[in-house]
Amino acid sequence: MRALPVGDDALLFEVSSGEEAQALHAELLRRRAEGTLAVREIVPAARTVLLDGLPDPARLAAELTATKVPPVLPRTQEVVELPVRYDGPDLADVAALWDVSEEAVAGIHTDTEFRVAFCGFAPGFGYLTGLPARYNVPRRATPRTSVPAGAVALAGPYTGVYPRSSPGGWQLIGTTDVVLWDHARVPAALLSPGTRVRFVPVARR
Repeated sequence: MRALPVGDDALLFEVSSGEEAQALHAELLRRRAEGTLAVREIVPAARTVLLDGLPDPARLAAELTATKVPPVLPRTQEVVELPVRYDGPDLADVAALWDVSEEAVAGIHTDTEFRVAFCGFAPGFGYLTGLPARYNVPRRATPRTSVPAGAVALAGPYTGVYPRSSPGGWQLIGTTDVVLWDHARVPAALLSPGTRVRFVPVARR
């Protein structure tokens, strides 16, 4: 683990894998909840965690880089279920990459419990991990100029759901009607880092 100063009261911790970043994020949340860590914001990413608003960044950097962070424990929170129609335009391409049928892609995806590793790209967009590495898929060679809201997509090791219409280069395998970002909801984002997620198949329209 490497700690990099960011301004006067922030630190960026770099680790070697997504699993380590998730474990570090969980440990920092635990410390904040129990009152042993004073920090304004904790922001995880693929292989980093940013802490902003620290009273003594240097002390924390020395402590954490010398600490063995425990692995993420199984979470007891309820699973967020997202109904999905597996009707995406890239479903056949993903099936070919996985060397399975389109129905099997849907089965593999729905049999997996995902976890939100981090959020970004757009408000409400979570990067979900859980699929074994053999199911990693490349981004499209040519991104689409417009991906519809609710598109369920794959790229690399991640699954994501587009919360609003936007350009995108991920492989689209399905569609959900669930609203991922709603200003009238508290919190506005349905998914946050650490959230457990399952996709539930529904009939195509």
